[in-house]
Amino acid sequence: MTAAELSAAYAAKRLSPVEAAETLLHRIETLDPKINAFCLVDRETAGAQARAAEARWRKGTPLSPLDGVPMAVKDILLTKGWPTLRGSRTVDPKGPWNEDAPTVARLKEGGAVLLGKTTTPEFGWKASTDSLLTGVTRNPWNTQKTPGGSSGGSAAAIAARLVPLALGTDGGGSIRIPCSLSGLCGLKPSFGRVAAYPLSPFGTVAHVGPMGRTVADLALMMNLLAKPDARDWHNLPYDAKDYTKELEAGLRGKRVAFSLTLGGKPKVVPEIEALVRAAAKWLETLGAHVEEVDPPMAEAGEIFRILWWAGAGFALGALPEEKKALLEPALRQIAEEGAKISLQGYLDANARRGVLGSRMRGWMQSYDFIVTPTVAMPAFDTGRLHPDDGAGNDWLDWTPFSYPFNLTQQPAASVPCGFTKDGLPVGLQIVGKMYDDSGVLVAARAYEAVHPLADKAPPGFE
Repeated sequence: MTAAELSAAYAAKRLSPVEAAETLLHRIETLDPKINAFCLVDRETAGAQARAAEARWRKGTPLSPLDGVPMAVKDILLTKGWPTLRGSRTVDPKGPWNEDAPTVARLKEGGAVLLGKTTTPEFGWKASTDSLLTGVTRNPWNTQKTPGGSSGGSAAAIAARLVPLALGTDGGGSIRIPCSLSGLCGLKPSFGRVAAYPLSPFGTVAHVGPMGRTVADLALMMNLLAKPDARDWHNLPYDAKDYTKELEAGLRGKRVAFSLTLGGKPKVVPEIEALVRAAAKWLETLGAHVEEVDPPMAEAGEIFRILWWAGAGFALGALPEEKKALLEPALRQIAEEGAKISLQGYLDANARRGVLGSRMRGWMQSYDFIVTPTVAMPAFDTGRLHPDDGAGNDWLDWTPFSYPFNLTQQPAASVPCGFTKDGLPVGLQIVGKMYDDSGVLVAARAYEAVHPLADKAPPGFE
């Protein structure tokens, strides 16, 4: 069941949060060994939260429509009482763990039942999910393949029907990439829309957002996540928007830019190009005006690489040698490379980012949305940073459509748009104007309504 279906069942007293939690905890125990999506499961806490939610629904006083809905938290986000190890052997499990990140706090305030924490590559640094601490996380659609990253544990858990919703983080595509490779919906909100604390060492490219099977579930989750938190000094003023109310508004008259390059030269797999082109045609049938045109973003990769590598150098470059020895070798390499980036080089990249962002704000005056593939290729074998051998530690060339919008901070969603001949999911990315998070969800829902895939489950995880 989706989160919306669970909520409706609770309201009608056809199902209780305790039954839902117990069922999913058993499912995790049975199925998670196949995919390794969870690094922590807390039956006791989940049971207590579910019983409290059940009592509220019986009284007719739920804290939110998501009261009692089971969820998972990516192990990048602080969660009181649970270790947040960030996929790294360098983090002391002893803590103290006495604080919730804003998003975790908002979910608890809404009555969510948190089942546990999901796996991440070390410090969320790459677009596939494995680490020396928690091992390899696998894609439920094909367990020889990666679910993507860095929110790969959250994606695998949702795709395997172990949990209907999960939190992800996105510093270069880490919500959208695994949603694409795992057949899910995910939203990277406008920067500042969802509060984050502590701020990411990778800086203002980092976002937090919802992951689920349907756009409606994302909207329900956004109603909680968009509530304010004073700890994030970038947090936007709270507008109390109900993201579910406008979901069926449709796309008639909207102006859509369709791009397969973003002005660069990505190598898009032909099957993916065909599926995304077909999706763009569907948008036309829904009344949108679609124009194939590239936004002015050709230099985004060079800018992002400097900022991302420098962030790794800032976060990890000064670790003592005994800690550095515990890092994944490829992460240690980029941290050491990043630490060597000059102040002048960093400031120059940041200035160029400002020019890019300003240019895109102006360019978007002519369009409501940009549509692209979410990822240039389908899921590839686990244990790799890159689908091609010998590609080093650079994951940016197979994810060229996601990180540019971390630089510009625009809202961007991924929604399933089909499968390859090998049965691997493909995602359509929909990007909106800055702060138009609601519009992105409306566009994603419009496409989802004519191309529904949420009920299609991976073989063996039905």
